[in-house]
Amino acid sequence: MICVTVARNRHKMMTAEHRVLAERGAELVEFRIDWLQRAPDLNRLLKDRPTPAIITCRRQGDGGKWTGSEEDRLKLLRAAIVGGADWVDLELDVAPQIRRYGQTKRIVSHHDFTGTPDNLEELHAQLCQQDADVVKLVTTAKSPRDCVRVLKLIPNAPKPTVAFCMGEYGLASRVLCGRYGAPFTYAAFSKDHTAAPGQIAFDEMSSLYRYDRITRHTQLFGVLGDPIAHSLSPLLHNAAMQHVGFDGVYLPFRVPAAEFSETLDDFAGLDVRGYSVTIPHKEAALKKFPQCDEIVKQIGAANTLYRDADGHWHSDNTDCAAALESIHTVFAEGESLAGKCVLMLGAGGAARAIGYGVMKQGADLVIASRTADRARVLAEQLGCRSVTWSDRDMESPQVLINATPLGMHPNVDDTPYKADWLENNMVVFDTVYNPEETKLLREARAKGCRVVSGIEMFVRQAAAQFQRFTGQSAPMDVLRETVRGSLSRGTS
Repeated sequence: MICVTVARNRHKMMTAEHRVLAERGAELVEFRIDWLQRAPDLNRLLKDRPTPAIITCRRQGDGGKWTGSEEDRLKLLRAAIVGGADWVDLELDVAPQIRRYGQTKRIVSHHDFTGTPDNLEELHAQLCQQDADVVKLVTTAKSPRDCVRVLKLIPNAPKPTVAFCMGEYGLASRVLCGRYGAPFTYAAFSKDHTAAPGQIAFDEMSSLYRYDRITRHTQLFGVLGDPIAHSLSPLLHNAAMQHVGFDGVYLPFRVPAAEFSETLDDFAGLDVRGYSVTIPHKEAALKKFPQCDEIVKQIGAANTLYRDADGHWHSDNTDCAAALESIHTVFAEGESLAGKCVLMLGAGGAARAIGYGVMKQGADLVIASRTADRARVLAEQLGCRSVTWSDRDMESPQVLINATPLGMHPNVDDTPYKADWLENNMVVFDTVYNPEETKLLREARAKGCRVVSGIEMFVRQAAAQFQRFTGQSAPMDVLRETVRGSLSRGTS
């Protein structure tokens, strides 16, 4: 079950949001009465309520907005119990001062907005010793590994326990706590109305992650990166799993580079079945799990980690094949890269994978990067030529590949290649997918070039990952529609 926090400064807004949530299928709400500008009117909030409700009044020291006296706050909590609230939330230190009465259930809670303390298990034990129907222990994740510590509290707890971490590092624990036996998790009314760091919107929790369908049998996947909040991978993979009826959930895991290996060791306890890997972890992923095909060794980086039937980890790189397939979508029948002059702009991880594939197909590859040394080093590794960024217009490429972020949202007026340098029938492939039609592609189309959007590569590499993860073919149309829908809504 998902408990949705309603935190607004007026009673009218709180009751209106409660009605909307009930219409959307919410089963439990939390009224944060400490947010109200005027004295809380409990009867107004509880009368004719469309779903059960929790009354919570947080002190500022506990992350709340209550500015009145502690005596008045405790009076309000007692009044909520007498008034027939379904639940009341009591902090650990005040729970002994408020007696049980009537049918109101008690949540005894502790929040830590500074980190995840070393005495986590001791705190949980203290909470379980209280007169509580549910105990709630929420900390702030300073590392993705904190999520594992907190989730471990739930399965064998002597009392039903809600435990998760706040902050971006803690997102996974908010989604997964029910998988370990938490009676509910907490979500926000919307992305614009959150009451705690890292709170997920109700619609996202229920529709994207399908929280109420997650069980111990649900297979877990995710994307590893830093930063990670912008990633569209959770949208794609969750939509695809839902479409084919696969019992899985895919989450974003923000992992600092310095903690990559240790985090994956700790995540073994979560029984993750596969990862997509993005910046800056692709080389570290291959080092961590070196079992792979020869092509991945040659590329020197992995964007996919998956477990086989025996539980062994494998590394893979789906960028290379996805890029080549994307380019071939605009080739005539029988046309190939063999013998073609290909100018690739950029020398990062994606460029390495694409460049390797281009060379394997017999093209004459030239690399240009804004950082000349990176272009030179990559060219030496691939066995091709490099030119300086200022000389990139001196080549006469038949295929142009942009593997830089130039032109990516929000810098949509940038382009890595001037329109005057483009020629009719040139193949222009831009790995940038937001926006779908970059300035480079727009100008190339006007010049009569054959253009390939970055969406093609993004969807194809995700589809290959999906097959590794689930053993099923990815629904390509669903992936494309999901990406385009997200970009049109501005959610990337």
